Amino acid sequence: MKVKIMQRSVYHKYAEVEIEIPNIIVRRGQTQEYLSDNEHLYIDKLDTAHAEAQLEFGSGVNDYAGMTDADAELEWRYEVNGQGGHL
Repeated sequence: MKVKIMQRSVYHKYAEVEIEIPNIIVRRGQTQEYLSDNEHLYIDKLDTAHAEAQLEFGSGVNDYAGMTDADAELEWRYEVNGQGGHL
């Protein structure tokens, strides 16, 4: 009798880039809105960094600060001055 053996492995990539934004935006608490409205400032840089990133075994959930959404196939976050949130 034949037995079929299966395995599903999960891998992820993690990338980050830094960009400059006006200090007044951060002071006013408008960072998330600014980043959402100005994706052109970072999207290509992030795509390049992601393409160059190595595959890591596992989902990556809880491996990086704030990356905790186990149901998401993709998770975006920002951080400035030790504070951040999801995009």
